[in-house]
Parts: sequence; structure tokens; C-alpha cells
Amino acid sequence: MSLWHKHAIFEKNSIVLIIGILIVIAIGGLVEIVPLFYLKNTIEKVEGVRPYSPLELAGRNIYVREGCYLCHSQMIRPLRDEVERYGHYSLAAESIYDRPFQWGSKRTGPDLARVGGKYSDDWHRDHLYDPRSVVPGSVMPAYGFLRETDLDYQNIAQDLKVQALLGVPYTAADIENATKDVVTQSTTDSPDAADLAKRYSKIQARDFDGNPNRVSEADALIAYLQLLGTQVDFKLYDDKANIR
Repeated sequence: MSLWHKHAIFEKNSIVLIIGILIVIAIGGLVEIVPLFYLKNTIEKVEGVRPYSPLELAGRNIYVREGCYLCHSQMIRPLRDEVERYGHYSLAAESIYDRPFQWGSKRTGPDLARVGGKYSDDWHRDHLYDPRSVVPGSVMPAYGFLRETDLDYQNIAQDLKVQALLGVPYTAADIENATKDVVTQSTTDSPDAADLAKRYSKIQARDFDGNPNRVSEADALIAYLQLLGTQVDFKLYDDKANIR
């Protein structure tokens, strides 16, 4: 029997064809899945990436609560136009402590993966209060109420405990000092800032919302935004070999 006649069995019998398709898909799936069982970790660890501080974690929760991810992605693709506009392409390790991750697939506003340090706290305050005051063509709604709303952080230690159960390497000291750390990071020249910096590298501690008499939701959100993209030293990576 020629090769053509052998192939005709599949062409003329739909049941045999379906079985053949399932076998091929199964083999392809096993080839992709089985190697993962022999890997301890599928994400390469990157120096500098650390868990969020309590204030940053609270800010991230507000970011998710307000649906900021619906218009802003946090994923710069390895394409030349994206890298030239936003900065170094995103690394998987940068989102290792994000649940859920904020990659996104649509941008109404710019990508925020590298927004940390790009603008001042004053700019962020103005942008939240009246987006059009700093970006005339913006369609972003105003979030001025964040500056007027006290941050509810009484249960932030429980939040850290849950994150620790999910694999985030928070220490017992991090959880014990969580409530105090919120106040420390949102205060300029706090006496506890040195201890905070020992547990959270490259942390920024200051009054973010411009009102030193309260810890507001704006404090938390701005602290989170100012962290994005600042943890990794991208000079250690070769851009040209990975950009299309």
C-alpha cells in the first residue's frame, strides 16, 4: 500500500481522523508540559526585586480597586518602538510578587511599568486631582478624593500574612512592624526610616501626598507608582540582543 493510500484512511474515516488529531495534540502538549515538572522555577530571579512594603502594597490594592489596570498596562514588549518610548522591556521577575499581575493587553493611557521616578510627587498629586492640569488631552477621570480619604491600614499585617502564605518572602519582623511601617514610609525624616530601609531595599520614605498630618490613600498610591520600574538595574542587561 502506497503512502497516499495509507493517508486516505484518515481522509475517508472521520473517526480515525479525530483520533489521530487527539494523539498529535496530546504528544505536542506533553512535549511542552513535561519539562516544566523538572524545573524548580520557571522565572529567573533578578537582583533587586523585593516584596512590596506595606504602604506600597496598600497603594497597589487601591490601584487594582480603582481599575487603573483597565487603561494602563505594566508590560513593555521587546519591540523597538516600545522600548524607545517606555524603557527597558519588562522582565517576568518584576511581577513575581504581583497577584494578579498587571501586564494588560490594552492601553488607553501610557504603560506604567517604568513610571517610578519619572515624575515628581507634586506631578502625581496634580494628575490624580485634575489629570487635564498636567496632561491636557487626558481622558482619565479625577481621583482627587484619594488625597482626602484616610488610608485604612489597620489590617495591613493580615494582608502581609496572606501574601506570605502565597509565597511572598515576608519575614516575621515585616509582619510585626507592618502597621508602623506604613506611617514610617509616609513620613519625611522618620526616626524609624533606617530600620525600614534595612528590610526593604531602595525604599522611598517621605510625605507623598503633601499633607504630613495624615496618611491618605494618595500617599499609598503615589508610593506604589514611584516604585514601579526602579528595582532592577537594567544596565546589567543587553538590550540589543533581545529587541526586535
